[in-house]
Amino acid sequence: MKYLFVLNDSPYSSQRTYNALRLAGNLCRSTENEIRLFLIGDGVSSAFEGLTPAHVHYNSPEMFRQLAARGAGIGVCKTCLEERGIPDQNLLSCAVRRTLDDLTLWTEEADKVLVF
Repeated sequence: MKYLFVLNDSPYSSQRTYNALRLAGNLCRSTENEIRLFLIGDGVSSAFEGLTPAHVHYNSPEMFRQLAARGAGIGVCKTCLEERGIPDQNLLSCAVRRTLDDLTLWTEEADKVLVF
């Protein structure tokens, strides 16, 4: 099954991003599942390189790396990055700048879309 996760929140403002990454990780256990994550709005900050939070029990960049290692695709909204002045070199190497057209295509291709 093809799953698309759309993440809207910064990684540590709530537990939504954390819960999305946990669920995506569990779904990645099955080789029959295809996982894609699209970060939009404040969600783009979840994929920053060098983010090492001291006050929480999880590390979102590491969780993204693990998902990518299992074959998950990670897209980051181009417009949202530009609005925040964030260059590509600030992103994890597994995260790719994508457009609304990419999100539209991923949504059309997905069997299930989960929005966090």
